Amino acid sequence: MVDLIPPLIELIRLSSTSLPLDVEQALQNTLHSEHPGSPARRTMELILENAAVARRKSVPICQDTGTPIFTVQYPAGYAQKELRFAILTAVEQATASAFLRSNAVHPVTGINSGSNLGDPWFPTIHFEESGEDTLVIDLLLKGGGCENVGRQYSLPDETIFAGRDLDGVRKAALDAVFQAQGMGCAPGFLGIAIGGDRGSGYLASKQLFLEPLDAHNPDPALAALEERITLEANQLGIGPMGFGGKNTILKTHITALHRLPASYFVTVSYMCWAYRRRRMTVRGEAITYA
Repeated sequence: MVDLIPPLIELIRLSSTSLPLDVEQALQNTLHSEHPGSPARRTMELILENAAVARRKSVPICQDTGTPIFTVQYPAGYAQKELRFAILTAVEQATASAFLRSNAVHPVTGINSGSNLGDPWFPTIHFEESGEDTLVIDLLLKGGGCENVGRQYSLPDETIFAGRDLDGVRKAALDAVFQAQGMGCAPGFLGIAIGGDRGSGYLASKQLFLEPLDAHNPDPALAALEERITLEANQLGIGPMGFGGKNTILKTHITALHRLPASYFVTVSYMCWAYRRRRMTVRGEAITYA
């Protein structure tokens, strides 16, 4: 079996220092719509310059390297215990190499572990056995700023005039964006889960960030809602980093989960412009990254 620790360190390095190409292209596209000389235009220029320097010098794109969230799809023959050990070891070594900032702080004592290792929930690791013969590990680095502005709504919600329907979902999503203003480090991306319980809603909404930006929603009603929310969010005038402008949300992904009759949750997860996700695939001795 392949020693997974070195390739996992490389997965972390790539995630932390190099934006995915589809994300960088989406950010690049905003330059043509923001007015030359405006704060929005200059902000986007600086964001793109920062991304280029981070990739060239192999340093973190953002000082907050976020919560590492791993999603592991493993074939028969791999043991969760061994996979967890490899991931934790790689996280610790990547932190020592400054690809990750020490982010694991105990909520009672305030002490930073110094290694990005804490209780069983830090880093977050989701395991799923697959029927394939390949090991696939996705890594999402979720920064604190964008995590802070995520919201969950229980519909109906009279404060935003939202009922238990897709228009209520739209109102909840736009309220979340409006409340975030520039604190989520716009231009950002939305992952929205309709239904589920409070826990599954947040899990599913964040898993949407593993999708490529050009992923098409197979549900026509949800696909139309994704486009409408993105369009209307950009009409709020919040703009890059809250300085005003035309680009606040670059993409919205929505999923629907079965719910209890008594509950109708809308969970909105927000991803900042530093949208850091990478995938490592292991087939036999061959390892690839995307």
